[in-house]
Amino acid sequence: MDEDELAIRRRRLRHRCRYRGFLEADLLLDRFARAWLDRLDRAELDRLEALLEEPDVDIWDWATGRRPVPARHEGALMRILQDFARTGGAVEGRA
Repeated sequence: MDEDELAIRRRRLRHRCRYRGFLEADLLLDRFARAWLDRLDRAELDRLEALLEEPDVDIWDWATGRRPVPARHEGALMRILQDFARTGGAVEGRA
């Protein structure tokens, strides 16, 4: 995948993060995408795409620690999202 294709992929993911349908997830994922999307590598983008296939309520519950994260979504990306949710988006560096 070249840089142009990667840029298009990131724009599509940014859109998917912004327009979820569940206000809390919209706000969290939109802010997360603005802060982190350009820093994610291709594997993390794959994981984000898979996560965005899940219902908003589940993503919200996992990100906020209300429910345990299923094994299929455990990993660095989820830890970054959880840190982001916990700190209100104040995470500056990589987890």
